Amino acid sequence: MKKTFLGKRKIKTGDVVFQTVNILFFLLFALICIYPFYYIIINSISDNELVKKGIIRFLPQGIHFQNYTKIFQLNGIGRAAVNSVLRTVLGTGAMLISSTVLGYAMSRKEYWHRKFWYRFLVITMYFGAGLIPGYLNMKRLGLLNNFWVYVLPAFVSPYNMILVKTYIESIPESLEEAAIVDGGGYFARFTRVILPLCKPIIATVTIFTAVGQWNAFMDTILYMTGSKNQTLQSVLYMYLTQSNRMAELMKEGGMAALSEAERYAANPQSVRLTITVVTLLPVLMIYPFFQRYFTKGIMIGAVKG
Repeated sequence: MKKTFLGKRKIKTGDVVFQTVNILFFLLFALICIYPFYYIIINSISDNELVKKGIIRFLPQGIHFQNYTKIFQLNGIGRAAVNSVLRTVLGTGAMLISSTVLGYAMSRKEYWHRKFWYRFLVITMYFGAGLIPGYLNMKRLGLLNNFWVYVLPAFVSPYNMILVKTYIESIPESLEEAAIVDGGGYFARFTRVILPLCKPIIATVTIFTAVGQWNAFMDTILYMTGSKNQTLQSVLYMYLTQSNRMAELMKEGGMAALSEAERYAANPQSVRLTITVVTLLPVLMIYPFFQRYFTKGIMIGAVKG
């Protein structure tokens, strides 16, 4: 059996073959995962007629960006985008505050009736009032047609609280005991000792919540009747379901715009692909910054030890 040397370690031929096959397999798997995104992007910037015929497979043809310019010229898109960004930032920030504070409180054995409050929070994960009672509850609270309906109902996330709690419990108690010796209270220990060590789990729950807030549109459909608080997802969903009528929505641009709109509206496939890219792009841009924390945070936050 052929053997080679790498330092002091012998590498067998079987190991080389296994590693090569392993690398090729995961490269193929990565390409399979990436290709759908690549396919959507190249079709959104290719000639609409070629896209309609299903010709575009691997390389874009007749590259243009009219689909994107027309999407962003639609009425209400700008305000809806601002609403989506605001709900994502405020909703994620509020969730982080509640999850970290509650996670820390539930991890302290001396907390008053800790087991009762912990079970009280967790049980909400298993029971829901339903659509109609939920709507009536929002109406009684005055949250219909109110921007805060995006933030307040999702303020406390029991699932994220459990992840943060479990992660905090994995931190050595000696670190906090040192802060106690120095005279640090709960707030000082939480902000100066615990939070700096919780970056992986904070990044994990942040990406979970931010993606959920950005992609949400059902709450807009249920609780919003006016256009003031419409979000980007709900507006694009409306245009997606009415793609054949988009020419009428673009008539304000004049005759030149009308001819482009007619061609654009005649191809709902291009509309769907462009809308998909618009909604996915922010998430794809943000995710790499959290990737290095993601695996560590979800593994340690899910299983103690």
